[in-house]
Amino acid sequence: MPHILAQGLTIEFPLYHMGARSLKKRLLAHSPLRLREDEANRVVVSALRDLSFRVEPGERLALIGHNGAGKTTLLRTLAGVYEPVGGRLEVEGLIGSLIDPAAGMDVHSTGRENIVLRGLFRGLSEARSEAMADEVAEFSGLNEFIDVPVRSYSAGMQVRLSFAMATVMEPEVLLMDEWFLAGDAAFMAKAREKLAKLVADADILVLATHDMDIVREWCTRVIRLEAGRIVADGPVEQVLEAA
Repeated sequence: MPHILAQGLTIEFPLYHMGARSLKKRLLAHSPLRLREDEANRVVVSALRDLSFRVEPGERLALIGHNGAGKTTLLRTLAGVYEPVGGRLEVEGLIGSLIDPAAGMDVHSTGRENIVLRGLFRGLSEARSEAMADEVAEFSGLNEFIDVPVRSYSAGMQVRLSFAMATVMEPEVLLMDEWFLAGDAAFMAKAREKLAKLVADADILVLATHDMDIVREWCTRVIRLEAGRIVADGPVEQVLEAA
């Protein structure tokens, strides 16, 4: 059954080129909450610190907090982009990620090649993956550009390709950053109905957003992050009113 389970989840990023002892001391002195020195004497950023939560089928979870709070880092960790350095993370179910238009893409390959590879990775047959590429080309409006290397795409074309790739298969766990809601206006008008169906059909939605109207409209639960830690977790109005 689809679910997400995090226990003591910790994500850290090393800061390289910080070899000077005086510079490290200044950094650690001025940012004691997010920076520390690890066993290899490197300065590391604690992006996510000791997060524990569980998300069950039917839940629509919003991640909120100021810029740098850890929302997108958590989304990318759930998507498998970042590897935890501590704790445990279990994500069960077919994942659909609307996070970064370039995530998981080989920009030197064509749009079609990227789609087929994604389908094969998900366990689909080559024939089904090829058919999926045709569906993506039609829905995205890329048409003949589907056979052009992704590196030559405009930002809008990458968004359309990424959206169509993510939505051609119905995910059980949908991970979404709010920027997808503010993409190419003409394309999003076409995609809005499909996006609403995608959200409705997913077993679990995790959405990172600054827009509290979207939270109230789409979500049933809120996790508020501050400095990489969970400071509130509960029903929408309860968390928003306590802010």
